[in-house]
Amino acid sequence: MADRGFIAQLQGYGLTTAEIHYYRPDAPSLLQIFVWQEYDLAPDFPVLFDFMDYWRREIEAAVHSVRIAHETLIRPAEWRAVNGVISVQ
Repeated sequence: MADRGFIAQLQGYGLTTAEIHYYRPDAPSLLQIFVWQEYDLAPDFPVLFDFMDYWRREIEAAVHSVRIAHETLIRPAEWRAVNGVISVQ
């Protein structure tokens, strides 16, 4: 059975990381960070926006800002022939 992440990459998804900065109601002067990572489609990010909708509905925290990084991991430039053998002892 193939890995779910590998199949997602073959379908055009890339690894998306979101750094969510937020405030809790019980500590409004403390800025906290939550890191979320999932395979998503850039530039629309439907999976991330679904998660952010869930956050707004279910989590008692005010979002301050969100930083997004996205990388498509499979591409032709990553594969090249190597002529040699590396032995590890």
